[in-house]
Amino acid sequence: MTVDAKDFKQAMRQCAGAVALVTVGAEHGKRTGLTVTSACSLSDSPPSLIVCVNRNASAHGRIREEGAFAINFLHEDHAVLALTFSGQKGVNGDDRFAFGQWRRGVTGAPLLTDAVAAFDCTLAKEFETTTHSIFVGEVRGASHSAAATPLVYLRSNFHTPREMREGVTIGDLDARHLSWTDFS
Repeated sequence: MTVDAKDFKQAMRQCAGAVALVTVGAEHGKRTGLTVTSACSLSDSPPSLIVCVNRNASAHGRIREEGAFAINFLHEDHAVLALTFSGQKGVNGDDRFAFGQWRRGVTGAPLLTDAVAAFDCTLAKEFETTTHSIFVGEVRGASHSAAATPLVYLRSNFHTPREMREGVTIGDLDARHLSWTDFS
């Protein structure tokens, strides 16, 4: 027995996700991208990320064709950019890049210049599921802004970490200063 899709979506809305734009296309006029919360690190050896992309998304086929893509993690002032790349503003394809400041990465993929973190990737592997592909990107370039406040999606709204409560404490220990090795 599988869980109902509506129940699954409601449960997933309780899980915070970093908001990112997956962008692809080295040539103006052939660029596209989408908004995701499904991007995360895979490994640091070699540096790689994964992202899940619906096979119906325009970027899906372009990632396969180009063999490269970028993952641009957004900051608090990028909420409109996130909505634009999600299709909610009625702007499609290359027209989405009229918003924000962009540069070309070493792979040719569009990188957001003021992203919290931006990763320029070559497509290393792809795994297909029923509706999505899981793309593994080997990182060829990375940039970040330590001063930027990340944009997070939680309970159907955008948030920033500073809106969240203080760190969780365990007894007298501040959990923000613990590492996984403290538990083993």
